[in-house]
Amino acid sequence: MGHPMRGATAITGFGMTPMGRIYKSTMELAADATRTAIKDAGLRKDQINGLLINAGVTGTTGGGVSLGLQNYLGLQDLRLLNHMNAAGSTAAQMVQYASLAIASGMANHVLCVFADAPLKDGSSAGAAYGGAARNPQRPRGMSGLYPASGYYGANTPYALAARRHMADYGTTQDQLGTIAVGQRQWATMNPLAQMRSPITMEDYHNSRWIIEPLHLLDCCLVSNGAVAVIVSSAAAAREMPQPPVYVWGMGQGHPGDNSRTGSNWETETGAKLAARTAYGMAGVGPSDISSCQVYDCYTYTVLVTLEDYGFCKKGEGGPFVEDGKLGPGGSLPTNTGGGELSAYYMWGMTPLSEAIIQGRGHGGDRQVKNDVILATGNGGSLSYHACLILSPHAN
Repeated sequence: MGHPMRGATAITGFGMTPMGRIYKSTMELAADATRTAIKDAGLRKDQINGLLINAGVTGTTGGGVSLGLQNYLGLQDLRLLNHMNAAGSTAAQMVQYASLAIASGMANHVLCVFADAPLKDGSSAGAAYGGAARNPQRPRGMSGLYPASGYYGANTPYALAARRHMADYGTTQDQLGTIAVGQRQWATMNPLAQMRSPITMEDYHNSRWIIEPLHLLDCCLVSNGAVAVIVSSAAAAREMPQPPVYVWGMGQGHPGDNSRTGSNWETETGAKLAARTAYGMAGVGPSDISSCQVYDCYTYTVLVTLEDYGFCKKGEGGPFVEDGKLGPGGSLPTNTGGGELSAYYMWGMTPLSEAIIQGRGHGGDRQVKNDVILATGNGGSLSYHACLILSPHAN
């Protein structure tokens, strides 16, 4: 007997706004994506009885979507409602909790919404996430060593993690660059991508340093936009208009305090825990995965995540990716829409949205053969991790 959650639910509705410099409020963006998702699913608004909400950076700085989204959308008599934040792992978690609620009879159709609008008219993309650099915290005592050393914001810990992988395993700049170049190749085929001009390895090396060893082209985009997905039971999905994308497996992994002595947080992530749970539930392993939609806040995140999901041994991620197998025509198509590096940055909704597009067979020029799709989410300094294993096949 397989796991009772394998294929019990499916993603049945999907809606996205345009991405990039779209100057609307997060509530407006969320409503636009929701309207599309409900229509896409062939549902009426009053058939939605669950709502899970995730705000991006504007959720922590003010102006983000909140529990008030229920009233803004005109949703009544909800049987499930929550505002969630486990950083970039939240999108996968929303689908997980929606699936569990549906399987237990708490809800029928659960709407999962992410919206963010960090970009402001007349301000740079860097300014959107630059609060820590403009006004670093100045704590007292030992904790003050971090900002005194220039350690604040997201770029610093990921740069240190990449540098440790390089030091421990010989990973090279060219190997990271191969990931960036390959994902841009995918983005050239994605009409929704913000960056559609091809790049070369020379372009990669010539892009300015952000924090060594991370170039500009190692780092994700900044985007305004929203994504909404609807999760339903597998039985309901079979009667709905879009090709269902079934949830076969799901997992989470949160390692905890990364400042403790002996921690290998830079090279051993929560993906290892999540993988064991998700593979066990889905009854699959790395060799069964036909494409990966991996959270890619940085090129390094892709490399270490693939290691932790068992596509290669620990430390062999660099040689594993350097032949271009993640790009178009490669043996492990990865981030086939361009990912957060080249398409759009919607936290965990970026990999999830492409997994849905691919699972439905709606990828157009970039469509690959998909039987089993891995979609991951990562947050913090490789601190929070969640994943979904999805398939167009019911079982």
